[in-house]
Amino acid sequence: MNDFRDALTQTPNGTIIAIDVSPSSKREIFPDGYNEWRHSITCSIRAPPVEGKANKAVIALIGEILSIPKSRVHIISGSTSTQKRVLVEGMDIEAVASRLRDHFA
Repeated sequence: MNDFRDALTQTPNGTIIAIDVSPSSKREIFPDGYNEWRHSITCSIRAPPVEGKANKAVIALIGEILSIPKSRVHIISGSTSTQKRVLVEGMDIEAVASRLRDHFA
């Protein structure tokens, strides 16, 4: 497995995760792989990219995987794109990396 930590950035407020979203997927999974060229973690969701449904699904799924309330997960860029930057409030990069590592196949 490639080092997905390149997709993580520490900030004073928490950790930013660079993700590539595949909306309208048959399955819902995060992390669903690592894009080494974009340095981002892939995320597949069932919700379509209309009326913010995909963004809400991304937030809920990341919160569930990291075992934190979805109120601590914020899309800070890319709300209308498949490439997003997501802030996980109050978690340092080591905690995020540890929880993600448990879910990588």
